[in-house]
Order: sequence, then structure tokens, then C-alpha cells
Amino acid sequence: MMYIGNDLIEAIPLEEARIPKPGYVGQFKRNLKIKHRDLIRKCKNPPEFLVTIPVTQNNPPTNP
Repeated sequence: MMYIGNDLIEAIPLEEARIPKPGYVGQFKRNLKIKHRDLIRKCKNPPEFLVTIPVTQNNPPTNP
């Protein structure tokens, strides 16, 4: 997810197994920065990125 301040700009689903691989998350960050560069230029705050694993009631988290 890409945020600027408290505003969610865009969320992209990622393949959980590929997140630890070098460059995988970085390519999405670069693409989002390019896609939203005009918006980023207008804002004082730099974009922030958050990677989470969504949890639903049908898919509860597993304990390690």
C-alpha cells in the first residue's frame, strides 16, 4: 500500500512467497512512484509504503 500522509493512494496485491526476494517489493514501489509522481510533487510529505498480510474471518492467521 502506498500512503501520502493519512491518505491511501493505491494498494497492490503481492505474492506472499516472493516478498522476501530482493527487488520484488522495490519494483512495485518504483512503479507507484512513477505512476503518482505528479501527486508526490504536490505534497510536502514523501510517500510511505506498507506491506501487510490481509487476514479475514475465513482465513485466520496461523501461529508459528
